[in-house]
Amino acid sequence: MPITPPRPTFRFAPSPNGLLHLGHALSAITNAEMAEACNGSFLLRLEDIDRTRCRPEFEAAILRDLAWLGLRWEEPVRRQSDHLPLYAQALERLKRMGLVYPAFLTRGEIRAAVTAAEEDGRPWPRDPDGAAHYPGLERGWSAAERADALRSDRPHAWRLDMARALQAAGAPLSWAESGAGPQGETGTIQADPAAWGDVVLSRSDAPSSYHLSVVVDDAGQGVTHVVRGRDLFHATSVHRLLQKLLGLPEPLYHHHRLILGPDGRKLSKSLGDTGLEALRARGLSAQAVRDLLL
Repeated sequence: MPITPPRPTFRFAPSPNGLLHLGHALSAITNAEMAEACNGSFLLRLEDIDRTRCRPEFEAAILRDLAWLGLRWEEPVRRQSDHLPLYAQALERLKRMGLVYPAFLTRGEIRAAVTAAEEDGRPWPRDPDGAAHYPGLERGWSAAERADALRSDRPHAWRLDMARALQAAGAPLSWAESGAGPQGETGTIQADPAAWGDVVLSRSDAPSSYHLSVVVDDAGQGVTHVVRGRDLFHATSVHRLLQKLLGLPEPLYHHHRLILGPDGRKLSKSLGDTGLEALRARGLSAQAVRDLLL
């Protein structure tokens, strides 16, 4: 009996920690139009794990802006805050596999270690976003040393032991890219998770990192096509690794262009870039906003 392929499923997944801007509009519209073109589903997910920055008024504004753009999505809206046990289960599985470790260094201690190494003439590896790799001093601790440190209630993160994780994953990883990366990369892309070092999967003040929650959510929602901005192109390497380790399905990926401000930087909610709400208040129509994205 032939196996029926899953219905194409796309998602737009903003964080309700600010107002949507033109970059978000491009991503949401691209997802919706690609879903419509293949008779697929268009889902909305609110990535609201950071409860210190995510607020109800921003969630309401997101729903209002998307409806104003003429977008419709399947209900219910998925909120990450409703699914924290799923992320905890995924982290626990990686713990049982021996692929994560508790990391206790503060940001200041990390900076000091990096500075000392560089002043000594030793280049320090940095991830694709420019952040220094974690020193990993706790990576070689014994089980007893880790247990003692965890009993101290010191703030800590759980980090992926990248070397062990890559060994457990086995064969080299790749993904199918129908968009393009920052350098025009397309087609079959070879993943390079090691470029990120020992990434954070959970912190004392946040039950799940973006990397962990996004792969769990995409699998849980049956997402078959991940369509997002090129700023997340390189992060796909980490996501492919976690999908492999956790036995999750591999979506197809499409990274689209970014909307840049007059100074050439990516638009950002935190930097107060012009938002959709402000454009609407200035009298622009939804069609005019769509025209700006052409």
